[in-house]
Amino acid sequence: MKFLIILFTSLILNFSCGASTLGTEDSKSPSHEDFDALLKKYVSATGVVNYKGLMNDKAKLNQYCELLSNNAPDRNTWSKNEQLAYWINAYNAFTLKLIVDNYPVKSIQDLHPKVKIPLINTVWHIKFFKIGGQDANLDEIEHKILRKEFEEPRIHFAINCASISCPPLLNEAFVSTKIDSQLDRVAKSFINDTRRNKISSNQIEISKIFSWFKGDFTKNGNIIDYLNKYSKVKINPKAKDSYLDYDWSLNEK
Repeated sequence: MKFLIILFTSLILNFSCGASTLGTEDSKSPSHEDFDALLKKYVSATGVVNYKGLMNDKAKLNQYCELLSNNAPDRNTWSKNEQLAYWINAYNAFTLKLIVDNYPVKSIQDLHPKVKIPLINTVWHIKFFKIGGQDANLDEIEHKILRKEFEEPRIHFAINCASISCPPLLNEAFVSTKIDSQLDRVAKSFINDTRRNKISSNQIEISKIFSWFKGDFTKNGNIIDYLNKYSKVKINPKAKDSYLDYDWSLNEK
């Protein structure tokens, strides 16, 4: 109970309905090589994670997370691509840490707070790590930074929520020098993945991601317009649409 009170107080003091204040000054973009090595070792080509194996390298994962914590982006000096790569990797690395720290777990949703506290509704609202000395959570990275500051819908295919129906975790770190091609690759991979989207010319059954974040995908057209940018099957503009059930089971080997 004491932990929950401290957590609640910290969240109230740091809560802001506006833009995120996470970041720092005079920092340099850190290397993501160590994270890249971990992903190549413990994540399959299809995004399945070997959490049991990753637990043996927990110290290396924690070391990388600490590197991120101590080298937050400087919005004035870092390039947009450096910032974008940082925040995507941060979301994925801290999600992996969350699962490893609580393993074994059947679903990330099992980690929702047991006691309901204002402003802490889900596991994504829990401030369990720091960025530039500030308490932070996954929700802020996703909604206040990635979605708000970059307006890049492909981030939804890059960040992973440790669940089967999520876009698969890429088994390499995102880096500023090739992030555009990486985002294109994950977008094409997810949209054409028949386990997560069932697309034909006259009917589509698609991930609920396209419903939850519809506004992100429809700024320059409708959902079918967006899907047709990456779909191997050309979708009829009047195709029937529906959404698939979302499987929150852990994406593990």
